[in-house]
Amino acid sequence: MDTQETQASVFDDPIDAPALAEEAGPAIEADRAEIQEALDGAVQTEAQKRQHRHNHLVRAINWNRIEDEKDLEVWNRLVNNFWLPEKVPLSNDIQSWATLTEDEKLLTMRVFTGLTLLDTIQGTVGAVSLIPDAVTPHEEAVLTNIAFMESVHAKSYSSIFSTLASTKEIDDAFRWSTENPYLQRKAEIIIGYYEGDDPLKRKVASTLLESFMFYSGFYLPMHWSSRAKLTNTADMIRLIIRDEAVHGYYIGYKFQKGYEQLTPEKQAELKDYTYSLLYELYENESKYSAELYDPVGLTEDVKKFLHYNANKALMNLGFEPLFPSTVTDVNPAILSALSPNADENHDFFSGSGSSYVIGKAEATEDEDWDF
Repeated sequence: MDTQETQASVFDDPIDAPALAEEAGPAIEADRAEIQEALDGAVQTEAQKRQHRHNHLVRAINWNRIEDEKDLEVWNRLVNNFWLPEKVPLSNDIQSWATLTEDEKLLTMRVFTGLTLLDTIQGTVGAVSLIPDAVTPHEEAVLTNIAFMESVHAKSYSSIFSTLASTKEIDDAFRWSTENPYLQRKAEIIIGYYEGDDPLKRKVASTLLESFMFYSGFYLPMHWSSRAKLTNTADMIRLIIRDEAVHGYYIGYKFQKGYEQLTPEKQAELKDYTYSLLYELYENESKYSAELYDPVGLTEDVKKFLHYNANKALMNLGFEPLFPSTVTDVNPAILSALSPNADENHDFFSGSGSSYVIGKAEATEDEDWDF
């Protein structure tokens, strides 16, 4: 029998459609059930979201009845700390910027672009993702403040760029941020957890971002400041660090409040998750830092700063430090740059940066209005 005859005989065989349908029936029904279950879950999730919005939109926030005093305390701290980049005299750094080598300028541009990406994520995705899980309306208000200030931080780096760099240099830095695998991996990891369905895991991810992931970038302006370079830029970064310290503290506090309500088994599971996530982030952060800082010989110093702040992030969450003191001995010059004055540091109750300019009120006269 030739090939054509073989093929013809195969296709000429009668098809038992009822038998095939009967055989495939259970599988088809199972698929339908799975799809319907997914759809029902999605509908329920949307319904829950609508119910959450309904519950809070119809109830005006009453700051005279505080359910958690920490909400008011942190709100007041954030309001008192309010600042804008336009008030920092960045142009005073143009002269010292000119003393940096081309490699040092490139490093600085890339570091600040990486920080811009993290602030963008935290302002538009991270802090916003925590709002639906807020326990009190005052917590919602604090989170909206946090989201806004993250956007202020992101804009601050653009102020630095426009003051010190050319349009081409700025465009090149932002192009680099979209192409760098370690920076994009950072974003991918953290956004993945923000989009998950566990509110406490979102708080863990947010606290690690606020209290740990920013610091490979914060190191560099403190390094320059300790050498009397880009000192006004460093003042603005201190304002950002001060904000991030409050954000990490507050979100960590809210995590601990939820963590206390869990069973011991769930607590153990969430604690393991926290350390696993930190390991994952640290592994990527180490590679990112090495790529940036190896050319200038600062990588090991940066890693100590990372270890130090990773431990602080864990403490904000109520967990034990991970890194021993032998690898958290931060360069004293960096610690000194973080708090150049006795009343100016990056802790929770710190004051404004020394170069932050506040307008002074002055009485007006009639002739002031003659234009």
